[in-house]
Amino acid sequence: MNRAVKIGLAGTCTALLALGGIGIYNIVHSLASGSAGDTGSQDARAFDPSALSSTPPSDAEAVTRARAFLDSWSRRQVDGAAGETDVPGTAAQALRDYANGLHLKKLSFGHIVSVGPSSVTAGATKVTFDVTAQVAGGTWSYPSAVAVLKSTNGHSAVHWNNSVLYPGLDDGQSLTAGTLPAGAGGTKVVASDGKTDLSGFASLRDIAATIGKNAKPTGGTPGTGVAVVDAGGAGVKTLKVFVKGRPAVVRTTIDAGLQTVAERAVQDAHLQQKPAGTVALDWRNGHILAIAHSGDDGDIAINGIKSPGSTMKIITSAALFDRVGLTPSSAAPCMDSQPANSQLFHNDPGVRANPGSTIAQAFTVSCNTSFIKDGFHYLVHDGDASALHDEAVNVFGMGSWSIGGGVGTTDPSIPPDVQGGDQAAQFIGQGKVTATPLFMASVAATVRGAGFQQPVILPGQHQEAAARPISARTAGYLQSMMRDVATSGTAAPRLGGLAGVGAKTGTAEEGDHTNGWLTAYNSRISVAALVEGGSSGVDSAGYVVRRLLTGS
Repeated sequence: MNRAVKIGLAGTCTALLALGGIGIYNIVHSLASGSAGDTGSQDARAFDPSALSSTPPSDAEAVTRARAFLDSWSRRQVDGAAGETDVPGTAAQALRDYANGLHLKKLSFGHIVSVGPSSVTAGATKVTFDVTAQVAGGTWSYPSAVAVLKSTNGHSAVHWNNSVLYPGLDDGQSLTAGTLPAGAGGTKVVASDGKTDLSGFASLRDIAATIGKNAKPTGGTPGTGVAVVDAGGAGVKTLKVFVKGRPAVVRTTIDAGLQTVAERAVQDAHLQQKPAGTVALDWRNGHILAIAHSGDDGDIAINGIKSPGSTMKIITSAALFDRVGLTPSSAAPCMDSQPANSQLFHNDPGVRANPGSTIAQAFTVSCNTSFIKDGFHYLVHDGDASALHDEAVNVFGMGSWSIGGGVGTTDPSIPPDVQGGDQAAQFIGQGKVTATPLFMASVAATVRGAGFQQPVILPGQHQEAAARPISARTAGYLQSMMRDVATSGTAAPRLGGLAGVGAKTGTAEEGDHTNGWLTAYNSRISVAALVEGGSSGVDSAGYVVRRLLTGS
Protein backbone atom coordinates (compact mmCIF):
# COMPACT_ATOMS: atom_id res chain seq x y z
CA MET A 1 0.00 0.00 0.00
CA ASN A 2 1.42 3.38 -1.02
CA ARG A 3 1.72 6.35 1.32
CA ALA A 4 -1.18 8.29 -0.22
CA VAL A 5 -3.60 5.43 0.48
CA LYS A 6 -2.40 5.12 4.06
CA ILE A 7 -2.95 8.84 4.65
CA GLY A 8 -6.44 8.66 3.08
CA LEU A 9 -7.46 5.74 5.31
CA ALA A 10 -6.10 7.43 8.40
CA GLY A 11 -8.03 10.57 7.55
CA THR A 12 -11.21 8.62 7.10
CA CYS A 13 -10.83 6.90 10.47
CA THR A 14 -10.19 10.24 12.15
CA ALA A 15 -13.32 11.66 10.58
CA LEU A 16 -15.38 8.70 11.75
CA LEU A 17 -14.10 9.03 15.28
CA ALA A 18 -15.05 12.67 15.16
CA LEU A 19 -18.62 11.55 14.45
CA GLY A 20 -18.82 9.80 17.82
CA GLY A 21 -18.03 6.26 16.58
CA ILE A 22 -21.23 5.92 14.54
CA GLY A 23 -19.35 5.00 11.37
CA ILE A 24 -17.22 2.36 13.07
CA TYR A 25 -20.39 0.65 14.42
CA ASN A 26 -21.86 0.53 10.93
CA ILE A 27 -18.73 -1.04 9.43
CA VAL A 28 -18.44 -3.65 12.18
CA HIS A 29 -22.16 -4.44 12.00
CA SER A 30 -21.89 -4.86 8.23
CA LEU A 31 -18.95 -7.27 8.55
CA ALA A 32 -20.74 -9.29 11.18
CA SER A 33 -24.02 -9.51 9.27
CA GLY A 34 -22.68 -10.06 5.77
CA SER A 35 -22.14 -7.80 2.81
CA ALA A 36 -24.86 -5.67 1.34
CA GLY A 37 -25.26 -8.20 -1.47
CA ASP A 38 -25.67 -11.16 0.97
CA THR A 39 -29.35 -10.77 1.94
CA GLY A 40 -30.01 -14.40 2.89
CA SER A 41 -29.29 -14.22 6.62
CA GLN A 42 -30.83 -10.79 6.97
CA ASP A 43 -34.06 -11.87 5.29
CA ALA A 44 -34.40 -15.07 7.33
CA ARG A 45 -33.93 -13.25 10.63
CA ALA A 46 -36.63 -10.79 9.59
CA PHE A 47 -39.05 -13.65 8.81
CA ASP A 48 -42.16 -13.46 10.99
CA PRO A 49 -43.60 -17.00 11.59
CA SER A 50 -46.71 -15.52 13.19
CA ALA A 51 -47.70 -13.63 10.05
CA LEU A 52 -47.46 -16.02 7.10
CA SER A 53 -48.25 -14.83 3.63
CA SER A 54 -51.01 -16.61 1.76
CA THR A 55 -48.89 -16.29 -1.38
CA PRO A 56 -46.04 -18.79 -1.61
CA PRO A 57 -42.55 -17.47 -2.41
CA SER A 58 -41.69 -17.31 -6.10
CA ASP A 59 -39.53 -20.07 -7.51
CA ALA A 60 -36.54 -17.72 -7.57
CA GLU A 61 -37.10 -16.61 -3.95
CA ALA A 62 -37.48 -20.18 -2.78
CA VAL A 63 -34.33 -21.36 -4.53
CA THR A 64 -32.34 -18.39 -3.17
CA ARG A 65 -33.43 -19.16 0.40
CA ALA A 66 -32.84 -22.91 0.00
CA ARG A 67 -29.35 -22.27 -1.46
CA ALA A 68 -28.45 -20.00 1.44
CA PHE A 69 -29.53 -22.74 3.87
CA LEU A 70 -27.76 -25.55 2.01
CA ASP A 71 -24.56 -23.54 1.45
CA SER A 72 -24.22 -22.90 5.18
CA TRP A 73 -25.05 -26.50 5.97
CA SER A 74 -22.47 -27.84 3.50
CA ARG A 75 -19.82 -25.60 5.10
CA ARG A 76 -20.80 -27.04 8.50
CA GLN A 77 -21.88 -23.58 9.65
CA VAL A 78 -24.68 -24.90 11.82
CA ASP A 79 -25.85 -21.62 13.32
CA GLY A 80 -25.81 -19.96 9.93
CA ALA A 81 -27.85 -22.75 8.35
CA ALA A 82 -30.28 -22.82 11.27
CA GLY A 83 -30.70 -19.07 10.92
CA GLU A 84 -32.21 -19.64 7.49
CA THR A 85 -35.12 -21.58 9.06
CA ASP A 86 -38.30 -20.61 10.87
CA VAL A 87 -37.14 -22.25 14.14
CA PRO A 88 -33.35 -21.65 14.42
CA GLY A 89 -32.91 -23.20 17.88
CA THR A 90 -34.60 -26.50 17.00
CA ALA A 91 -32.88 -26.66 13.62
CA ALA A 92 -29.41 -26.03 15.06
CA GLN A 93 -29.65 -28.93 17.51
CA ALA A 94 -31.02 -31.28 14.82
CA LEU A 95 -28.22 -30.35 12.40
CA ARG A 96 -25.61 -31.05 15.09
CA ASP A 97 -27.23 -34.41 15.85
CA TYR A 98 -27.20 -35.22 12.12
CA ALA A 99 -23.46 -34.55 11.91
CA ASN A 100 -22.66 -36.43 15.10
CA GLY A 101 -24.88 -39.44 14.40
CA LEU A 102 -23.49 -39.95 10.90
CA HIS A 103 -19.90 -39.06 11.86
CA LEU A 104 -20.17 -36.63 8.98
CA LYS A 105 -16.97 -35.88 7.07
CA LYS A 106 -18.25 -33.97 4.04
CA LEU A 107 -21.61 -32.79 2.74
CA SER A 108 -22.61 -31.45 -0.66
CA PHE A 109 -25.83 -30.64 -2.52
CA GLY A 110 -26.78 -30.59 -6.17
CA HIS A 111 -29.71 -30.18 -8.55
CA ILE A 112 -31.40 -27.52 -6.43
CA VAL A 113 -34.71 -26.91 -8.20
CA SER A 114 -38.06 -25.35 -7.29
CA VAL A 115 -41.01 -27.58 -8.15
CA GLY A 116 -43.79 -25.17 -7.27
CA PRO A 117 -46.32 -25.05 -4.39
CA SER A 118 -45.87 -27.67 -1.67
CA SER A 119 -48.66 -30.25 -1.38
CA VAL A 120 -47.77 -30.83 2.28
CA THR A 121 -46.99 -27.42 3.75
CA ALA A 122 -49.70 -24.87 2.97
CA GLY A 123 -48.46 -21.59 1.53
CA ALA A 124 -44.97 -22.93 0.86
CA THR A 125 -42.88 -23.51 -2.25
CA LYS A 126 -41.11 -26.83 -2.51
CA VAL A 127 -37.43 -27.01 -3.47
CA THR A 128 -35.86 -30.38 -4.25
CA PHE A 129 -32.16 -31.26 -4.19
CA ASP A 130 -29.76 -34.19 -4.06
CA VAL A 131 -27.61 -34.89 -1.00
CA THR A 132 -24.20 -36.56 -1.00
CA ALA A 133 -22.76 -37.25 2.44
CA GLN A 134 -19.46 -38.83 3.35
CA VAL A 135 -20.24 -40.66 6.59
CA ALA A 136 -18.76 -43.41 8.72
CA GLY A 137 -18.30 -46.39 6.43
CA GLY A 138 -18.86 -44.81 3.03
CA THR A 139 -20.69 -42.31 0.85
CA TRP A 140 -24.45 -41.97 1.08
CA SER A 141 -26.58 -40.19 -1.51
CA TYR A 142 -30.30 -39.51 -1.42
CA PRO A 143 -32.90 -37.06 -2.78
CA SER A 144 -34.49 -34.60 -0.39
CA ALA A 145 -36.55 -31.41 -0.30
CA VAL A 146 -37.44 -28.36 1.81
CA ALA A 147 -40.49 -26.14 1.94
CA VAL A 148 -39.88 -22.38 1.87
CA LEU A 149 -42.39 -20.04 3.53
CA LYS A 150 -42.87 -16.30 3.25
CA SER A 151 -44.19 -13.88 5.86
CA THR A 152 -46.30 -10.80 5.15
CA ASN A 153 -43.28 -8.55 5.53
CA GLY A 154 -41.81 -10.13 2.40
CA HIS A 155 -39.06 -12.19 4.08
CA SER A 156 -38.71 -15.95 3.58
CA ALA A 157 -37.38 -18.93 5.56
CA VAL A 158 -36.94 -22.67 5.26
CA HIS A 159 -39.74 -24.44 7.13
CA TRP A 160 -38.06 -26.79 9.60
CA ASN A 161 -39.07 -30.34 10.46
CA ASN A 162 -37.13 -33.59 10.80
CA SER A 163 -37.78 -34.58 7.19
CA VAL A 164 -35.36 -31.80 6.13
CA LEU A 165 -32.61 -34.14 7.35
CA TYR A 166 -34.06 -37.14 5.54
CA PRO A 167 -37.48 -37.54 3.87
CA GLY A 168 -40.02 -39.11 6.23
CA LEU A 169 -37.83 -38.90 9.34
CA ASP A 170 -40.27 -38.59 12.26
CA ASP A 171 -39.94 -36.55 15.42
CA GLY A 172 -37.94 -38.49 17.97
CA GLN A 173 -36.01 -40.34 15.27
CA SER A 174 -32.44 -39.70 14.16
CA LEU A 175 -29.81 -41.04 11.79
CA THR A 176 -26.75 -43.12 12.51
CA ALA A 177 -23.88 -44.44 10.37
CA GLY A 178 -21.35 -47.18 10.96
CA THR A 179 -22.31 -50.49 12.56
CA LEU A 180 -26.02 -51.02 11.94
CA PRO A 181 -28.03 -51.14 15.16
CA ALA A 182 -30.03 -54.13 16.33
CA GLY A 183 -33.44 -54.12 14.72
CA ALA A 184 -32.50 -52.04 11.71
CA GLY A 185 -32.00 -55.10 9.52
CA GLY A 186 -34.66 -57.24 11.14
CA THR A 187 -34.43 -60.77 12.49
CA LYS A 188 -34.84 -63.83 10.33
CA VAL A 189 -37.38 -66.31 11.71
CA VAL A 190 -36.69 -69.73 10.26
CA ALA A 191 -38.05 -73.26 10.18
CA SER A 192 -36.50 -76.14 12.10
CA ASP A 193 -34.00 -76.63 9.27
CA GLY A 194 -32.36 -73.36 10.32
CA LYS A 195 -32.59 -71.73 6.90
CA THR A 196 -36.14 -71.58 5.48
CA ASP A 197 -37.55 -68.09 6.13
CA LEU A 198 -41.05 -68.38 7.58
CA SER A 199 -42.07 -65.02 6.12
CA GLY A 200 -42.07 -66.78 2.75
CA PHE A 201 -45.20 -68.71 3.77
CA ALA A 202 -48.46 -66.76 3.39
CA SER A 203 -49.99 -68.22 6.56
CA LEU A 204 -46.92 -67.51 8.69
CA ARG A 205 -46.01 -63.93 7.75
CA ASP A 206 -47.74 -62.35 10.73
CA ILE A 207 -46.54 -65.09 13.06
CA ALA A 208 -42.95 -64.66 11.85
CA ALA A 209 -43.15 -60.89 12.35
CA THR A 210 -44.44 -61.35 15.90
CA ILE A 211 -41.75 -63.87 16.78
CA GLY A 212 -39.10 -61.60 15.25
CA LYS A 213 -40.13 -58.79 17.59
CA ASN A 214 -40.41 -60.87 20.74
CA ALA A 215 -38.07 -63.85 20.64
CA LYS A 216 -34.35 -63.66 21.35
CA PRO A 217 -32.34 -64.30 18.18
CA THR A 218 -28.98 -66.07 18.05
CA GLY A 219 -25.91 -65.70 15.88
CA GLY A 220 -25.63 -63.18 13.13
CA THR A 221 -23.12 -60.41 12.48
CA PRO A 222 -24.03 -56.73 12.08
CA GLY A 223 -23.42 -54.94 8.82
CA THR A 224 -22.38 -51.33 8.32
CA GLY A 225 -24.40 -48.57 6.73
CA VAL A 226 -26.91 -45.83 7.53
CA ALA A 227 -30.03 -46.41 9.61
CA VAL A 228 -32.90 -44.63 11.29
CA VAL A 229 -32.99 -45.12 15.08
CA ASP A 230 -35.62 -44.24 17.65
CA ALA A 231 -35.13 -42.10 20.75
CA GLY A 232 -33.71 -45.08 22.61
CA GLY A 233 -31.20 -45.92 19.88
CA ALA A 234 -33.01 -49.02 18.63
CA GLY A 235 -32.95 -49.61 14.89
CA VAL A 236 -36.09 -48.66 12.97
CA LYS A 237 -35.07 -48.95 9.33
CA THR A 238 -31.91 -49.49 7.30
CA LEU A 239 -31.42 -46.80 4.64
CA LYS A 240 -28.05 -47.76 3.17
CA VAL A 241 -25.85 -50.84 3.48
CA PHE A 242 -22.10 -50.48 2.99
CA VAL A 243 -21.10 -53.95 4.20
CA LYS A 244 -23.82 -56.61 4.36
CA GLY A 245 -24.15 -58.42 7.68
CA ARG A 246 -25.64 -61.79 8.45
CA PRO A 247 -29.02 -61.53 10.23
CA ALA A 248 -29.56 -63.14 13.58
CA VAL A 249 -32.09 -65.96 13.47
CA VAL A 250 -34.86 -67.40 15.58
CA ARG A 251 -35.26 -71.10 14.93
CA THR A 252 -38.80 -72.46 15.26
CA THR A 253 -40.32 -75.94 15.32
CA ILE A 254 -41.99 -75.50 11.91
CA ASP A 255 -41.26 -78.24 9.38
CA ALA A 256 -40.70 -76.42 6.08
CA GLY A 257 -41.81 -79.35 3.95
CA LEU A 258 -44.98 -80.01 5.91
CA GLN A 259 -45.78 -76.29 6.01
CA THR A 260 -45.63 -76.25 2.21
CA VAL A 261 -48.13 -79.13 2.14
CA ALA A 262 -50.38 -77.36 4.64
CA GLU A 263 -50.43 -74.17 2.57
CA ARG A 264 -51.65 -76.21 -0.41
CA ALA A 265 -54.10 -78.23 1.68
CA VAL A 266 -56.17 -75.24 2.86
CA GLN A 267 -56.52 -74.25 -0.80
CA ASP A 268 -57.69 -77.72 -1.91
CA ALA A 269 -60.18 -77.48 -4.78
CA HIS A 270 -62.69 -79.68 -2.91
CA LEU A 271 -63.15 -76.88 -0.34
CA GLN A 272 -64.53 -74.54 -3.02
CA GLN A 273 -62.62 -71.60 -1.49
CA LYS A 274 -64.29 -71.95 1.91
CA PRO A 275 -62.18 -70.60 4.81
CA ALA A 276 -60.04 -73.35 6.29
CA GLY A 277 -57.45 -73.75 9.01
CA THR A 278 -55.16 -76.60 9.97
CA VAL A 279 -52.44 -77.39 12.52
CA ALA A 280 -49.99 -80.29 12.59
CA LEU A 281 -48.06 -81.35 15.70
CA ASP A 282 -45.30 -83.77 16.51
CA TRP A 283 -47.29 -85.79 19.06
CA ARG A 284 -44.10 -86.97 20.76
CA ASN A 285 -43.07 -83.53 22.04
CA GLY A 286 -45.82 -81.01 21.19
CA HIS A 287 -43.75 -79.20 18.56
CA ILE A 288 -45.93 -77.30 16.09
CA LEU A 289 -44.92 -78.49 12.61
CA ALA A 290 -47.37 -76.52 10.45
CA ILE A 291 -50.00 -73.80 10.73
CA ALA A 292 -52.00 -72.81 7.67
CA HIS A 293 -55.21 -70.97 6.94
CA SER A 294 -57.20 -69.45 4.10
CA GLY A 295 -60.01 -66.90 3.88
CA ASP A 296 -60.40 -63.39 5.27
CA ASP A 297 -61.26 -64.27 8.88
CA GLY A 298 -57.69 -64.24 10.17
CA ASP A 299 -55.73 -67.24 11.34
CA ILE A 300 -58.56 -69.66 12.09
CA ALA A 301 -56.02 -72.44 12.65
CA ILE A 302 -55.04 -71.02 16.05
CA ASN A 303 -57.77 -68.43 16.64
CA GLY A 304 -60.86 -69.83 14.88
CA ILE A 305 -62.91 -70.51 17.97
CA LYS A 306 -65.86 -72.69 16.95
CA SER A 307 -68.00 -75.51 18.28
CA PRO A 308 -65.95 -78.64 17.45
CA GLY A 309 -68.89 -80.97 16.92
CA SER A 310 -68.31 -84.67 17.24
CA THR A 311 -64.53 -84.41 17.56
CA MET A 312 -65.40 -83.60 21.20
CA LYS A 313 -66.58 -87.22 21.57
CA ILE A 314 -62.91 -88.10 22.13
CA ILE A 315 -62.98 -86.19 25.43
CA THR A 316 -66.54 -87.35 26.23
CA SER A 317 -65.46 -90.98 25.80
CA ALA A 318 -62.39 -90.41 27.96
CA ALA A 319 -64.57 -88.97 30.72
CA LEU A 320 -66.92 -91.98 30.55
CA PHE A 321 -63.94 -94.34 30.75
CA ASP A 322 -62.08 -92.49 33.51
CA ARG A 323 -64.89 -91.26 35.72
CA VAL A 324 -67.56 -93.96 35.28
CA GLY A 325 -65.47 -97.01 34.43
CA LEU A 326 -67.21 -97.74 31.10
CA THR A 327 -65.42 -99.52 28.25
CA PRO A 328 -65.76 -99.41 24.45
CA SER A 329 -68.11 -102.40 24.70
CA SER A 330 -70.43 -100.69 27.20
CA ALA A 331 -73.99 -100.15 25.99
CA ALA A 332 -74.71 -96.85 24.26
CA PRO A 333 -78.06 -97.16 22.41
CA CYS A 334 -78.15 -95.14 19.18
CA MET A 335 -81.71 -93.84 18.79
CA ASP A 336 -83.16 -91.54 16.13
CA SER A 337 -83.69 -88.86 18.79
CA GLN A 338 -82.90 -88.33 22.45
CA PRO A 339 -84.56 -85.90 24.89
CA ALA A 340 -82.46 -84.16 27.53
CA ASN A 341 -83.53 -81.24 29.74
CA SER A 342 -86.65 -80.63 27.64
CA GLN A 343 -84.59 -80.48 24.43
CA LEU A 344 -84.71 -83.07 21.66
CA PHE A 345 -81.43 -84.06 19.99
CA HIS A 346 -81.04 -85.84 16.64
CA ASN A 347 -78.32 -87.57 14.67
CA ASP A 348 -76.66 -86.34 11.52
CA PRO A 349 -78.25 -87.57 8.26
CA GLY A 350 -77.15 -91.07 7.36
CA VAL A 351 -76.71 -92.33 10.94
CA ARG A 352 -79.00 -95.32 11.43
CA ALA A 353 -80.64 -96.12 14.73
CA ASN A 354 -79.12 -99.07 16.59
CA PRO A 355 -80.67 -99.73 20.01
CA GLY A 356 -77.99 -102.36 20.72
CA SER A 357 -75.06 -100.07 19.97
CA THR A 358 -71.92 -99.94 22.10
CA ILE A 359 -69.76 -96.87 22.79
CA ALA A 360 -67.23 -98.08 20.22
CA GLN A 361 -69.91 -98.54 17.57
CA ALA A 362 -71.51 -95.18 18.35
CA PHE A 363 -68.10 -93.52 18.15
CA THR A 364 -67.34 -95.13 14.79
CA VAL A 365 -70.54 -93.91 13.12
CA SER A 366 -70.64 -90.70 15.24
CA CYS A 367 -74.07 -91.27 16.79
CA ASN A 368 -75.05 -88.15 18.74
CA THR A 369 -77.89 -89.68 20.72
CA SER A 370 -75.65 -92.38 22.20
CA PHE A 371 -73.35 -89.80 23.76
CA ILE A 372 -76.21 -87.55 24.79
CA LYS A 373 -77.83 -90.47 26.63
CA ASP A 374 -74.67 -91.84 28.28
CA GLY A 375 -73.09 -88.47 28.99
CA PHE A 376 -76.25 -87.00 30.43
CA HIS A 377 -77.12 -90.11 32.42
CA TYR A 378 -73.70 -90.95 33.90
CA LEU A 379 -72.00 -87.56 34.09
CA VAL A 380 -74.87 -85.17 34.78
CA HIS A 381 -77.51 -87.12 36.67
CA ASP A 382 -75.35 -89.59 38.56
CA GLY A 383 -72.05 -87.75 38.60
CA ASP A 384 -70.68 -84.24 38.24
CA ALA A 385 -71.93 -81.80 35.59
CA SER A 386 -68.41 -80.38 35.34
CA ALA A 387 -66.92 -83.79 34.46
CA LEU A 388 -66.27 -82.93 30.80
CA HIS A 389 -64.55 -79.66 31.76
CA ASP A 390 -62.41 -81.42 34.36
CA GLU A 391 -61.38 -84.17 31.91
CA ALA A 392 -60.40 -81.58 29.29
CA VAL A 393 -58.33 -79.57 31.77
CA ASN A 394 -56.75 -82.30 33.87
CA VAL A 395 -56.04 -84.91 31.18
CA PHE A 396 -56.03 -83.05 27.85
CA GLY A 397 -54.33 -79.89 29.14
CA MET A 398 -57.03 -77.41 28.15
CA GLY A 399 -56.07 -73.94 29.38
CA SER A 400 -54.30 -70.72 28.46
CA TRP A 401 -51.29 -71.80 26.46
CA SER A 402 -48.31 -69.71 25.45
CA ILE A 403 -46.90 -71.31 22.32
CA GLY A 404 -43.94 -68.89 22.37
CA GLY A 405 -42.61 -65.80 20.65
CA GLY A 406 -45.55 -63.66 21.69
CA VAL A 407 -47.84 -65.44 19.23
CA GLY A 408 -51.41 -65.13 20.47
CA THR A 409 -53.81 -68.06 20.41
CA THR A 410 -57.47 -68.29 21.43
CA ASP A 411 -58.21 -70.56 24.37
CA PRO A 412 -60.77 -73.38 24.01
CA SER A 413 -63.67 -73.46 26.43
CA ILE A 414 -65.78 -76.17 28.05
CA PRO A 415 -67.68 -74.34 30.80
CA PRO A 416 -67.92 -76.25 34.09
CA ASP A 417 -71.33 -74.86 35.02
CA VAL A 418 -73.53 -75.18 31.91
CA GLN A 419 -77.27 -75.39 32.38
CA GLY A 420 -80.33 -76.59 30.48
CA GLY A 421 -79.88 -78.09 27.06
CA ASP A 422 -76.21 -77.14 27.04
CA GLN A 423 -75.60 -79.82 29.67
CA ALA A 424 -76.36 -82.41 27.01
CA ALA A 425 -75.09 -80.52 23.95
CA GLN A 426 -71.57 -80.30 25.40
CA PHE A 427 -71.06 -84.05 24.99
CA ILE A 428 -71.31 -83.75 21.20
CA GLY A 429 -69.27 -80.55 20.97
CA GLN A 430 -72.16 -78.11 20.64
CA GLY A 431 -73.77 -75.58 22.97
CA LYS A 432 -71.14 -73.45 24.68
CA VAL A 433 -68.22 -75.74 23.91
CA THR A 434 -65.60 -74.07 21.68
CA ALA A 435 -62.23 -75.14 20.33
CA THR A 436 -59.61 -74.39 17.67
CA PRO A 437 -57.79 -76.69 15.26
CA LEU A 438 -54.71 -76.17 17.46
CA PHE A 439 -56.51 -77.60 20.49
CA MET A 440 -58.09 -80.49 18.59
CA ALA A 441 -54.72 -81.44 17.08
CA SER A 442 -53.42 -81.54 20.65
CA VAL A 443 -56.34 -83.76 21.73
CA ALA A 444 -55.41 -86.31 19.04
CA ALA A 445 -51.74 -86.01 20.04
CA THR A 446 -52.60 -86.74 23.68
CA VAL A 447 -54.38 -89.93 22.63
CA ARG A 448 -51.61 -91.13 20.31
CA GLY A 449 -48.73 -90.16 22.60
CA ALA A 450 -50.50 -91.41 25.73
CA GLY A 451 -49.94 -88.06 27.41
CA PHE A 452 -50.39 -84.32 26.98
CA GLN A 453 -47.51 -82.32 25.48
CA GLN A 454 -48.40 -78.63 25.32
CA PRO A 455 -47.97 -77.28 21.76
CA VAL A 456 -45.06 -74.87 21.26
CA ILE A 457 -43.56 -73.12 18.23
CA LEU A 458 -40.14 -72.42 19.77
CA PRO A 459 -37.93 -75.34 20.81
CA GLY A 460 -37.15 -75.13 24.51
CA GLN A 461 -40.25 -73.03 25.22
CA HIS A 462 -41.85 -73.79 28.59
CA GLN A 463 -44.66 -76.31 28.27
CA GLU A 464 -47.52 -76.47 30.74
CA ALA A 465 -48.22 -79.92 32.11
CA ALA A 466 -51.60 -81.60 32.59
CA ALA A 467 -52.65 -82.46 36.13
CA ARG A 468 -52.49 -86.16 35.35
CA PRO A 469 -51.46 -88.26 32.35
CA ILE A 470 -54.09 -90.06 30.36
CA SER A 471 -54.28 -93.63 31.64
CA ALA A 472 -52.85 -96.38 29.47
CA ARG A 473 -56.27 -98.03 29.59
CA THR A 474 -58.13 -94.97 28.33
CA ALA A 475 -55.49 -94.18 25.69
CA GLY A 476 -55.69 -97.73 24.43
CA TYR A 477 -59.48 -97.62 24.22
CA LEU A 478 -59.45 -94.32 22.31
CA GLN A 479 -56.71 -95.44 19.91
CA SER A 480 -58.72 -98.54 19.04
CA MET A 481 -61.91 -96.56 18.45
CA MET A 482 -60.16 -93.83 16.42
CA ARG A 483 -58.54 -96.54 14.30
CA ASP A 484 -62.01 -97.93 13.53
CA VAL A 485 -63.23 -94.46 12.52
CA ALA A 486 -60.37 -94.21 10.00
CA THR A 487 -60.71 -97.70 8.56
CA SER A 488 -64.46 -98.35 8.54
CA GLY A 489 -66.20 -95.35 10.10
CA THR A 490 -67.00 -91.76 9.17
CA ALA A 491 -63.41 -90.89 8.17
CA ALA A 492 -62.86 -93.93 5.96
CA PRO A 493 -63.78 -92.22 2.66
CA ARG A 494 -60.71 -89.99 3.06
CA LEU A 495 -58.35 -91.92 5.35
CA GLY A 496 -59.16 -95.59 4.72
CA GLY A 497 -56.08 -97.52 3.66
CA LEU A 498 -53.57 -95.21 5.38
CA ALA A 499 -51.34 -97.13 7.77
CA GLY A 500 -51.42 -96.41 11.50
CA VAL A 501 -54.07 -93.69 11.30
CA GLY A 502 -56.66 -92.91 13.97
CA ALA A 503 -59.28 -90.19 13.47
CA LYS A 504 -62.50 -88.52 14.52
CA THR A 505 -64.80 -86.47 12.32
CA GLY A 506 -67.09 -83.66 13.40
CA THR A 507 -69.86 -81.53 11.92
CA ALA A 508 -71.03 -78.59 13.99
CA GLU A 509 -74.08 -76.41 13.44
CA GLU A 510 -73.46 -72.67 13.45
CA GLY A 511 -76.34 -70.37 12.59
CA ASP A 512 -77.59 -71.26 9.14
CA HIS A 513 -74.59 -73.38 8.12
CA THR A 514 -72.32 -76.16 9.35
CA ASN A 515 -68.59 -76.36 9.94
CA GLY A 516 -66.58 -79.43 9.06
CA TRP A 517 -63.93 -80.81 11.45
CA LEU A 518 -61.54 -83.73 11.40
CA THR A 519 -58.68 -84.61 13.73
CA ALA A 520 -56.33 -87.53 13.20
CA TYR A 521 -52.85 -88.92 13.80
CA ASN A 522 -50.39 -91.30 12.20
CA SER A 523 -47.03 -92.68 13.35
CA ARG A 524 -45.41 -89.21 13.36
CA ILE A 525 -47.90 -86.37 13.51
CA SER A 526 -51.32 -85.36 14.74
CA VAL A 527 -53.48 -83.04 12.65
CA ALA A 528 -56.74 -81.13 12.94
CA ALA A 529 -58.59 -79.10 10.36
CA LEU A 530 -61.64 -76.84 10.34
CA VAL A 531 -63.54 -75.77 7.22
CA GLU A 532 -66.11 -73.03 7.75
CA GLY A 533 -69.24 -73.91 5.82
CA GLY A 534 -68.12 -77.50 5.27
CA SER A 535 -71.04 -79.82 4.67
CA SER A 536 -69.47 -82.53 6.81
CA GLY A 537 -66.13 -83.22 8.43
CA VAL A 538 -65.06 -85.96 6.05
CA ASP A 539 -66.13 -84.12 2.89
CA SER A 540 -64.33 -80.88 3.79
CA ALA A 541 -61.71 -81.09 6.53
CA GLY A 542 -61.03 -84.67 5.45
CA TYR A 543 -59.27 -83.48 2.29
CA VAL A 544 -57.02 -81.16 4.29
CA VAL A 545 -56.07 -83.78 6.86
CA ARG A 546 -55.36 -86.47 4.25
CA ARG A 547 -52.85 -84.19 2.50
CA LEU A 548 -50.95 -83.61 5.71
CA LEU A 549 -50.96 -87.25 6.76
CA THR A 550 -49.66 -88.32 3.34
CA GLY A 551 -47.37 -85.31 2.86
CA SER A 552 -48.77 -84.58 -0.58
